[in-house]
Amino acid sequence: MEALLALEDGRVFAGRAFGASAERAGEVVFNTSMTGYQEILSDPSYRGQIVVMTAPEIGNVGTNIVDFESRAPQVEGYVVRELSPATSSWRSTQALHDHLREHRIPGVAEVDTRALTRHLRSRGVMKGVLSSVDRSVESLVRKAREAPALESLDLVREVSCREPFRWKDARDVRWAPSTSAGDGPRLRCVAYDFGAKRNIFRLLHESGFDVTIVPADFAASDTLALEPDAIFLSNGPGDPAAATYAIEAVRGLVGRKPIFGICLGHQIAALALGATTFKLKFGHRGANHPVQDLRTKRVSVTSQNHGYAVKTDTLPQGTTVTHVNLNDQTCEGFLDEDAALLAVQYHPEASPGPHDALGLFGEFRGMALARRSR
Repeated sequence: MEALLALEDGRVFAGRAFGASAERAGEVVFNTSMTGYQEILSDPSYRGQIVVMTAPEIGNVGTNIVDFESRAPQVEGYVVRELSPATSSWRSTQALHDHLREHRIPGVAEVDTRALTRHLRSRGVMKGVLSSVDRSVESLVRKAREAPALESLDLVREVSCREPFRWKDARDVRWAPSTSAGDGPRLRCVAYDFGAKRNIFRLLHESGFDVTIVPADFAASDTLALEPDAIFLSNGPGDPAAATYAIEAVRGLVGRKPIFGICLGHQIAALALGATTFKLKFGHRGANHPVQDLRTKRVSVTSQNHGYAVKTDTLPQGTTVTHVNLNDQTCEGFLDEDAALLAVQYHPEASPGPHDALGLFGEFRGMALARRSR
């Protein structure tokens, strides 16, 4: 059965349908990761987006019950060059086609994903509709143009938890290096869930934190009432400026407790300080982005998934840019030592991706221990 991906600029890509027989609209983006498609599918940062994979074959290891980064797939649709006809991993419990069909998500295979990626790189990400039920080009292009823009949606509320809860699951370190940061006393950490990946909480737990996860709109006063030693700000979807309640909460926490932000948390922390953000032309999505720590000159290969960045020259005095993207020189991290606020744009927890930046969890713990001893 044929499926069509129609873009708002009128470009249409045809292919073979898989997953659910359905129609979804979203912002069309591409990811350059070679592995980890299940983690990508279940990353809440992809809510509202149709994801194009540049790796030539997807689906060869199926899906399993362990590697989810949230409770279910979060993407609006999935575009691949070739869908593997076989599932060969001993860990697999369900084929990718069946997994997407179960969760009512459409996919399209046999698409020239190289041409599609080059189009998005030159024109920028744009709205699109993926459908295996409507095959009228004119109809789908019209629907793509009429779809709501990502900037107009508050996606964080859709993916955040509803009530506070404690995180107790440890990470299976057989599959990854240890953070080696958990020695000493356990520290209390309140983690804001803006659409967090589960591996972040596993690593915080492994790093010596007892983690209480709270909704994105949890008030600063309620967070302080929990008497945390540190506060974490998670990744999440959409335009950071739309999450005004999160910005207000963080503004009330800066300088009160040590804070560590990742991805959307990095952007929200910057907005809380009075900085501004801007939308990238086609974003950073993949597991091969080089980032330099300006303090040590060390370069890490990082996992990234974001469409917005912080304007470096709008950060307030006393805030130091600590990390920079070596592809386009955008801000990848900053530090306010007086406020004990550390934030990075990329994903040190990976899932998928390299583990070059795991040491940031230890840096966060060290910052919290130093403040606790005062």
